[in-house]
Parts: sequence; C-alpha cells; structure tokens
Amino acid sequence: MNLEKLSQLVTEGRNPDSLNLDKLETVDMLRLINNEDKKVAFAVEKSLEDIAKAVDVIAENIKNGGRLIYMGAGTSGRLGIVDASECPPTFGVDAELIQGMIAGGHGAIFKAVEGAEDSAELGEKDLMDKNLKSFDVVCGIAASGRTPYVLGGMRYAKEIGCPTISVTMNPDSEMAKVADYPISVVVGPEVLMGSTRMKAGTAQKMVLNMLTTGTMVKLGKVYSNLMVDVKASNEKLVARAKRIVMLATGVDESIAAEYLNETNFDVKLSIFMIISRLSKDKAKDILDKNHGYIQKALDYLQEENQ
Repeated sequence: MNLEKLSQLVTEGRNPDSLNLDKLETVDMLRLINNEDKKVAFAVEKSLEDIAKAVDVIAENIKNGGRLIYMGAGTSGRLGIVDASECPPTFGVDAELIQGMIAGGHGAIFKAVEGAEDSAELGEKDLMDKNLKSFDVVCGIAASGRTPYVLGGMRYAKEIGCPTISVTMNPDSEMAKVADYPISVVVGPEVLMGSTRMKAGTAQKMVLNMLTTGTMVKLGKVYSNLMVDVKASNEKLVARAKRIVMLATGVDESIAAEYLNETNFDVKLSIFMIISRLSKDKAKDILDKNHGYIQKALDYLQEENQ
C-alpha cells in the first residue's frame, strides 16, 4: 500500500489530542488513553443494526449445520481466536463450530509472521483446507479493512456461496465492499498513531463478543441471562454450574448437586428437570423437541397441560 492510500485510512490518522503524548505525566497520559477508550462503545452503538443482521445470519446458518470462521492477521486474527476459543467452555459447543484463523498459522498467535498477511492466495488456501461449505459463515476482521489475506479468504467464500461478514474500523473499506454483511466501526485515530491494538482492537473485541453471545442466545444456549450449557471442566466451572442451577430454580446447593450428578453435570437438563418435575429421559426428550431452548420447552409443557 502506497503512502497516499495509507494516509487516507482513519485508523492511520494522527490524533490531534495526543500530539504531546511523550511530554505528559504518567497519570495524564493514562487519562488521555482512557478518554479515547470511552469513545469506543459509542462508535459500536452506531453499528448495532449491522451487527444484528450478522448475528441473525450466523445463527441461522449454524442451525443448518454451518460453522462461523473468523479470519484476521496480527491483533485482528488473535482477537478472533480468543473469541472462538471461549465458546466451547462458555456455551458447551464443539471447538469446530466457532473457529479463528490467523495469517501465518499457529505460530503467528505468539509472534508476528512477516508477509503472511500480504498473501490473498494464502487466505484462500487456508479456507480451502477448512473444507468450507456454502452454509458456513466467514467473518473477516481487519482494522484497515484491506488486509490481502482476509480479502483472499472472503472472495473465495463468496465464490462458493458462503455468507461473508466484515469487521473493520474504516468506512467504505475494500472488505466492506466484498462482505455481504459489513460492520464498520469508526473509532477515529489512535492515541499512538497506527497502533490499532488500542481503540480499534477494543472495538473489534466488543463486536465479536456480540456476534457469538447473540448467536448463542438465539441457539438456546442461554436461559434468562444464565449460561446453561456451560461445561464444568474445572473447579471454578463446577461451582458456577451449581450456582446457575440454584439461581434458575431456587433450590439449595445440595439439591442442585444431586441433579447435576444425575445428569453428569448437564446444567440445562438439570434446570429443566427441576422446574418441570419430569424424569431425566422425559425432560431430555422435550428439550430435544424444542431444540434445547428451556423457555420454549416450558411453553410447550404449558400448552400440553391446557
């Protein structure tokens, strides 16, 4: 990218409020960074309609057997990997369902792989290796909105009829023009010029949180505001599972533990058994008929009993 094009990117602009950054006392420097960070949530707010459209298409495609695959380079790629890796323990989904890809492969998570992000062919190849299908969803992440690796992957995805999302921090970017569902969050120039791990990275994390959390709510992984498909894979999560059952049903710890032991720590099934007073097999059958939504299963029971 030549200097003229680079200078036109919002994320590469020079922030007029931080020109004296190197002269500030420590607390004043941090106050300046904090004040800039405060702008991020308001910038994300302006994109909520676009984020909602993306959530709906992800949820629908996952219901039809698809996956969500994030693609990015550097900070953007790492943020996608972080979001994807948190979904299995939080929502009890298979690790293959939400995936994060980074230019340069596994090693690039920890150390920059120079030049990898400049190859559109590599992005296409990495997606081909994932055996991409038309019912998968590809979400490209890049502050600049012009990373060749991501663009290569997104264009390949579109060729096979796969829905594409872009999460960028520049308006009218190349990625936004390619994407079926563009999300452009304009946070403005960074305190440290071009350091998009700052406001841009924060905005990306907020958007990715919304994409996966919103999708999982729509997939029945949440009851009220409780993560009812949490996997009790360590002591903290075992305690959380008990507390979730207690909060959802009003039972004490001993009763919660009793049901969790019976269901092999299936939080959702334990909650539905307690509320419905059904046997494990009957409760599981009704939950399955209602695609794992506790509230829909309860509504179904109510209609059956009328």
